[in-house]
Amino acid sequence: MTDFLKSAPLAYENEAFFRSPDGRILRMLAEYQEPLARFRREQIQDTVVFFGSARFQGRKIAAETLAAVGEKNTSPKQLEQDLKRAQANVDMARYYEDARKLAYMLTKWSITIPARRHRFVVTTGGGPGIMEAANLGAHEAGGKSIGLNIQLPFEQHPNQFITPSLNFQFHYFFMRKFWFAYLAKGLVIFPGGFGTMDELFEILTLAQTEKLAKKILVIIYGSEYWNKIINFQAFVDAGTVSPQDLDLFKIADNPEEAFEFLRGGLTSYHLGDTPKKKGEVLPEIAKTRP
Repeated sequence: MTDFLKSAPLAYENEAFFRSPDGRILRMLAEYQEPLARFRREQIQDTVVFFGSARFQGRKIAAETLAAVGEKNTSPKQLEQDLKRAQANVDMARYYEDARKLAYMLTKWSITIPARRHRFVVTTGGGPGIMEAANLGAHEAGGKSIGLNIQLPFEQHPNQFITPSLNFQFHYFFMRKFWFAYLAKGLVIFPGGFGTMDELFEILTLAQTEKLAKKILVIIYGSEYWNKIINFQAFVDAGTVSPQDLDLFKIADNPEEAFEFLRGGLTSYHLGDTPKKKGEVLPEIAKTRP
């Protein structure tokens, strides 16, 4: 009687290999191909991305949190620190409400655009704070919205207002950033921390060096905050950027102003017949985009 070895698993069914260092390239490709397939299936043509702090809350919740701080039985020093943080949350809650309103206005307008595929879909990092606010605004307007979440050491759960079929989870930051930029026709940067600044400067660098195959409108939202964080004019004064580089973005301070800028620019560059400037013609690779 002849004995036979048990059949080896097919390579693509070998989970140990797929999760090993040798399988890393396949995991990277999966984080490209799976979203691509889903965007095609959901008929998403392009997006407007909202970035900002994950720590902001809506006005009601921020006020409730502040009120609850005074009820805690803590040391005077700890109470002072907690009150300071809670008051800052109340002060910054206006940005949550503004992101919610802007996403609502943008989505209400975008769903009226006669097109075969969905245009200018609100997209976020999928978590809480400004991300939740933008997804909520799009949800309230009756439109789709996208959440590009990522695995972090501190758990970041997707917010409940993302369209379920457009809820993504990434392991690799660079693949997540790719999907933020690849479909984007607009970018709105609300007050945020290190991650928000990273995303802002990456897009500005791509625009400055003409590595973008399309015009992306960039709005930096909240001059009171950003003027304290970044002195853009100092770049020009020091000669590290050109004066015209400051034209790569617009600063806005209310949802109406931001919306009018987005609607005008998106219409002119991506809906109208305005001739495209050098560097704004879609390359060959764009023919395969969803």
